[in-house]
Amino acid sequence: MWMFVFLILPLLGLAYVGWHVWVLLPLSAWGRSLVVAMLIGSFLLLFCNLGRSIDRMPMGLARLVYDVGNSSVFVLLYLTMLFLVLDLLRLVRVVPGAWLHNNLPLAVAITLLMFVVFLYGNIHYQHKVREELHLTTSKQLSKPLKLVLMSDLHLGYHNPRKELARWIDLVNAEKPDLVLIAGDIIDMSMRPLVEENMAEELRRIEAPVYACLGNHEYYSGEPEAQRFYQEAGIHLLRDTSAVVGDLCLLGRDDRSNLGRKDVAAIVRDADMQKYTILLDHQPYHLERTERAGIDFQFSGHTHYGQVWPISWITDAIYECAFGPHQRGNTRYYVSSGIGIWGGKFRIGTRSEYVVATLDNQE
Repeated sequence: MWMFVFLILPLLGLAYVGWHVWVLLPLSAWGRSLVVAMLIGSFLLLFCNLGRSIDRMPMGLARLVYDVGNSSVFVLLYLTMLFLVLDLLRLVRVVPGAWLHNNLPLAVAITLLMFVVFLYGNIHYQHKVREELHLTTSKQLSKPLKLVLMSDLHLGYHNPRKELARWIDLVNAEKPDLVLIAGDIIDMSMRPLVEENMAEELRRIEAPVYACLGNHEYYSGEPEAQRFYQEAGIHLLRDTSAVVGDLCLLGRDDRSNLGRKDVAAIVRDADMQKYTILLDHQPYHLERTERAGIDFQFSGHTHYGQVWPISWITDAIYECAFGPHQRGNTRYYVSSGIGIWGGKFRIGTRSEYVVATLDNQE
């Protein structure tokens, strides 16, 4: 089912858009062939990333192949939607059928529209939203706590060390007591993290850092990811708990590990008298966290679809795909992530980090 969704549907979309581009452009057969070939070639570069062949390319070329191949997925999505709308308008006789054939003004207008939309998407991605969250508890706290919560950094070819440094400056400016990361620190490949020594950059964080694994840590190679966490000074919680001052932090292994523990098994070894925070990358089965008596769960993974209208799909899949949520006495926050996978575009969603304050109830 998922193979059909992630492979067959994009290929059908590519064929549909390719045909429309062919009939729309008022060029010779050679000119049309060149444009369609560039469109297809850009999309096929995606498989260089998925197949990890870019790891064997020079770094500059690898970054270019990653950016073009992964960005083409989102451009293809929006071109497919646009041509579907035009075809629908043609069928109901709002748009003359002749408009979609050999029409240079329309081709230029579509090109400019795509440029503006994705320029906006990239600029919007670069802006990181500071989301404030206030948590209260009746459990004993020696002082109010300030936590910075992040997920989905996706460090790699498209999010290099320079970008990471900017994010860490944002974190350090908050002067937090703790930093919690809900997985997917790594994108797909360990190579750019190692060559740019991003572990050194992460060690600049001026507070203890705790994290769980995400599915992309498994894509990049779980043993290598675990070593990177250690080199970066990140305390990895993998179906384990740790008492940190007045808090009890719990971290679940990602659901990529079919043998991971259930929340109920993790809390058996946890100090539930303290305020409990669960890091679980993928926000499935939120009711199990509630039944286990966890005070707060922080998750990521969804990116909230990254671009509209994929956010509608994430809303249909998850009980909570983005933002704050509550079940009984358990509170949740599902982050859309500070980084991103693939093309660096945010359309109808946002990149964010969460600044949470925890205090006693008045």
